[in-house]
Amino acid sequence: MRVTIDPHSGFCFGVVHAIDVAERELQKNSILCCLGDIVHNSMEVSRLTAMGLKIITHAELRELSDCKVLIRAHGEPPETYHIAIEKRIELIDASCPIVLNLQNAIHRGYLDMVKSNGQVVIYGKAGHAEVNALNGQANGTAIIIESEDDLPLIDFSRPVRCYSQTTKSVDGYRNIVAVIRERMERQSGGGQVDFEWNDTICRQVSNRSAQLKEFAVQFDLVVFVSGLKSSNGMILYDACKAANQHTRMVTGPADVDPLWFTGVYSVGICGATSTPRWLMEEIAGEINKINT
Repeated sequence: MRVTIDPHSGFCFGVVHAIDVAERELQKNSILCCLGDIVHNSMEVSRLTAMGLKIITHAELRELSDCKVLIRAHGEPPETYHIAIEKRIELIDASCPIVLNLQNAIHRGYLDMVKSNGQVVIYGKAGHAEVNALNGQANGTAIIIESEDDLPLIDFSRPVRCYSQTTKSVDGYRNIVAVIRERMERQSGGGQVDFEWNDTICRQVSNRSAQLKEFAVQFDLVVFVSGLKSSNGMILYDACKAANQHTRMVTGPADVDPLWFTGVYSVGICGATSTPRWLMEEIAGEINKINT
């Protein structure tokens, strides 16, 4: 049985940067607090907590003072920075540069919409850390749209500035944009509408869907590795499954079932942008044990 790890799978730039920053700090200090899971992969979080990383909540942040706290790649709303100043907390900001650019764009759009009684719309997963931080740039007033079912939240008679969580599907976002524009034009009776949208999806993430589809069709069975909290992981898993119906999702080596490999001659291993390379290698090792 041939086992191949997808060379394009693994951490995106933003996650690599955040983990590098955390590891450098932990070399200097035995303990470092991180506001939320540094990555949506429980096994990578466990590796880093064993090194001294302590995951804290926003409620726990308010109880700290005179210490260092890491901001992960997802970014944080302005309120977090205000709390840090008040509590004399040194923030080590490992926000992804793409996310920071998006935050700035949303803040500009928000100020524009305040002047014209308009609305900021964010296509993303409600409650997701990145979306919470983005909404903070609109003073918590953004309308979060997960699907077309949420579109009634928008007043189509008022101006709209539209953005997307960086890890969402390009096709899904473009569909939402098209429907919003169509409904605004219908509301206006075919007249001019004040609608602008920004292509804010990270191409390092979105391009993975096409790459994974090409990878998945080459094998009898595909093992997709992802943490269950990873929004990006669910999207990429669906892409693999669409290309190869014999796709199984695992979070770690313990999830691998030997029965999957009966009559299988080739296996592809791939993962989300929050999946570490070392974990895919461990799973390949587990499969190779079955192969012997």
